[in-house]
Amino acid sequence: MKKLILLVFMVPFLYGGLEDLSLNEALRLLHKNNSQIKIARLQERIAKFDTKIAKSYNFGALNLEFNALRSNDAGNVFGFKLQSREATFRDFGFNEFLGGVGQALQMANGDFAAFSQLMANPQLQNMLLDTAPKDLNYPKARNHFQTKLQYMVPLFTGYKLTMYEKISKSMERMKHLEAKKVLNEMVYQTKKTFYDITLVENYIKNLEILRSNMDKLQEIIENFKAEGYAKETDVLEVEAKRAEVLSYLNQAKLNRDLAYQYLSFLIGEDVESIKHVQEIAPLPQTPTQELVKKALDLKRAKLGREITAMNVKLQKSDLYPVVGAFGEYGSSDNIPLNDFFDKDFYTVGAQLKWNIFEGGKTKAKVQKAKIEELKVAEQVSLAKRGLALQINQIKTAVKSKDYDIEAQSKQFELAKKIYEMYQERYKVGLAKISDVLVKHSEEIQVLLKLLKTKTERNEKVFELEKLLDKGE
Repeated sequence: MKKLILLVFMVPFLYGGLEDLSLNEALRLLHKNNSQIKIARLQERIAKFDTKIAKSYNFGALNLEFNALRSNDAGNVFGFKLQSREATFRDFGFNEFLGGVGQALQMANGDFAAFSQLMANPQLQNMLLDTAPKDLNYPKARNHFQTKLQYMVPLFTGYKLTMYEKISKSMERMKHLEAKKVLNEMVYQTKKTFYDITLVENYIKNLEILRSNMDKLQEIIENFKAEGYAKETDVLEVEAKRAEVLSYLNQAKLNRDLAYQYLSFLIGEDVESIKHVQEIAPLPQTPTQELVKKALDLKRAKLGREITAMNVKLQKSDLYPVVGAFGEYGSSDNIPLNDFFDKDFYTVGAQLKWNIFEGGKTKAKVQKAKIEELKVAEQVSLAKRGLALQINQIKTAVKSKDYDIEAQSKQFELAKKIYEMYQERYKVGLAKISDVLVKHSEEIQVLLKLLKTKTERNEKVFELEKLLDKGE
């Protein structure tokens, strides 16, 4: 029983989430656990094997082939015997031919002159030559087992295999850049969530202070009412305003819980609390043109242009001849692997194939590839200008938000002081409770507006970081 009670108390500690998680540790867990990053890395590994496959075609193919056959087809049986080096004159039907010759010899009674005269007879010759040999036409069924090694290798393919290998290598680099793009997106989401949590928790602290102020104001009014200086409606107005503050506070806590759930989803670990970061994320001060050079989208566009240039050479390869060589070595018999080296054989050869006419198809494919290259070149130029514009727009937006934050921070301080001033004026009867509550609402609205501006400003900073290739 004691062990069970101890276990019940230990469960929260065994399965509790991470506490005081730092941003650097969160990014480390992101790299380790995030499924989307893992999938992108697996795609990159698959691309590496595609390159190995493309490279392997240069080395040709060596195949071991074993055939087991049985047939009573005359052509097959005779061919089987030839391949096994076992064909005899009997297989040609010489047995029946010699039988006819023997009969002619008997008819000549051993007289060679008479035999020669008989063999010169056209009728006898036709009869002998027209005889259908049974041994040749109706052979017995025969087994045939053939084992051979066959090697085929391309010697020249018009640079086609070379281009396939280079394009595959470039596609491997493209997958690497795509994996970085996925990683940047996940880092963007993680950083944004970290800063959002920091902002919302600071916002909750301010709301707690505002609620405390409302509690104090409610206590003052209730004391005034007890002494006859405040009305019932004053108490109701304060209670309504306090309920409004509680609503803001509860909504903020729900948003914080959702942010923690999303952060836990991103890094693959339950998170209970984080170490706060600065409310304002630093903006990179690198010049725009330098940032454009580091942009992942530009690197992908340039790589795409390289691939289209390779594709032009690939299409041109059909204009060249294709030369290949092959060789095979093996042995055949009616018993598997029987007398292998006594009945072995080899064949070597080479082939040249050159397309002479195909209706202009290759020329059209080459021109199409060239136009694709021109199109991608224009896309690279557009990407440069578009990225420069996008980066400048982000920088401008961040600077604009900085001005807004500075102004709204002062407005919040002013709203806080005005509320405190109206609260003091209410105590001495120089302001109505409704005026005090209006000033309190204005303070909350300025605080909410400041939170939104800071959130939007940080989002823009991380949006800029997401565009860049930060290395390995």
